[in-house]
Amino acid sequence: MEALLNYFETIPSLHRGLIIVGGLTLFWIIEGITPLFGLNYKRWKHAVPNIFFTLTTVLVNLPLAFLFLKSSDWVMANNFGILNWLPDMPLWLYTVLGIFLIDFIGAYLPHLIEHKVKPLWMVHLVHHTDHNVDTTTANRHHPLESVIRYVFTLTGIFIIGTPIALVLLYQSLSVVATQFNHANIKLPKKVDKALSYVIVSPDMHKVHHHHVLPYTDSNYGNIFSVWDRLFGTYMELDTDKIIYGVDVFPDEEENSNILNLLTQPFQKYKRPTTKPK
Repeated sequence: MEALLNYFETIPSLHRGLIIVGGLTLFWIIEGITPLFGLNYKRWKHAVPNIFFTLTTVLVNLPLAFLFLKSSDWVMANNFGILNWLPDMPLWLYTVLGIFLIDFIGAYLPHLIEHKVKPLWMVHLVHHTDHNVDTTTANRHHPLESVIRYVFTLTGIFIIGTPIALVLLYQSLSVVATQFNHANIKLPKKVDKALSYVIVSPDMHKVHHHHVLPYTDSNYGNIFSVWDRLFGTYMELDTDKIIYGVDVFPDEEENSNILNLLTQPFQKYKRPTTKPK
């Protein structure tokens, strides 16, 4: 565990890029072998706007990364934050607890808030207006959302007292986890269900991308499913009934156009339709 944290403390940007590309490539291949939904769309054409927003996410985060480093150095030097106030514990437990807490403050919490606050929902909408969810959808986030998520993670560093190694380890795990749970892959139902008790499984997250409420406002988890189960935001829906997108933004052509997606947060708010469970 110590060697792992030492590696992530100084992980080269190239290696972080390889994790993103490697995960996309792996799940892209698996999607072609065992898709959950038939591949009746042009995968490469569909991937273009999603890859564009993956690149903007990287471009937003890279120049701001020094704030993560400076903040982490400060909390460690000043013995500040939850992890630093707890009694000594084994390194493996310290690492797991740190990742759990970052997952809550840096991912679950902002995701929940984005769905509840209208202006933030309009920013997050870019992620939800994908009509063919697959592994490339994982990082389909408007640049403004990248900034929002960044602020929450930065805040989490101070609250949790997180060393930079844990922050970068979490981000790497998060990238692969989201590529996995967005991937258009078909797992045996029992396997997917078993996974969903610990991590966010593909079938579990697909419910979140259903086009109407209340399903859109459920299953906010990023890596761990415990938050949804703990806070009552967990829902199930047969994958055969899932329709991707947002029902009040139905134009697939507009929702595949990069320029339109960049301006989507500034369009008129429309609340998704609520249908009985």
